Amino acid sequence: LASLAGLQYLIREPLISSAEKKAVILLHGVGSNEEDLFRFANRFSEEFMVISARAPHTISPGRYAWFELSYSAAGKPVINPEQAEKSRLQIHTFIDTLAGQYEIKKSKIFLGGFSQGGIMSYSVGLTFPQNLAGIFILSSRLLPEVKPLIRPREELKALEIFVAHGKNDQVLPLTYAHDALAYLQTLTDKISYNEYDMIHTVGDQELTDLVNWLSAKSI
Repeated sequence: LASLAGLQYLIREPLISSAEKKAVILLHGVGSNEEDLFRFANRFSEEFMVISARAPHTISPGRYAWFELSYSAAGKPVINPEQAEKSRLQIHTFIDTLAGQYEIKKSKIFLGGFSQGGIMSYSVGLTFPQNLAGIFILSSRLLPEVKPLIRPREELKALEIFVAHGKNDQVLPLTYAHDALAYLQTLTDKISYNEYDMIHTVGDQELTDLVNWLSAKSI
């Protein structure tokens, strides 16, 4: 495992060279680790460097979180806001450091993740949009705590956004995607929104659509 800015990560170097380096950074969900999304590395275009980061908080051996999570009596997720904020800033620094270390323009870096990793991708991308080409959000939600920090429309206009969610998601129901979409549409028109007949998981068609979106947006 390599390490930058206090985060450990797996890396697949680009398999073919391109005029300018491109990178995809993957953030896993709560209770998982950097190997989870890295198993999809070969689905991404060979010109991309694929990086999968491990979240900083250990739940148990091999299981990590970007912030601690519990549920209210009504079944609503309750976050540790201090940890979520610290992870937001740490991922921002990680991207900054990575761009320098591997000599990648920030306009060629895409950040995305599943579930809690998607939450962090929203949190970083919408508050530091100048640091990224785009974000992709898989089966996730937008934290109310982050809304006051989101940059104005003018600063978000270059940020590409891919949102995908399963219609049968019982962990983070589809309404979270609808709520985030309604909010985002007041800020930007650069959104690709997709729903799938699936539960709280990463789907095959979803991955295909994501890869096609990345190829179209990374020219």
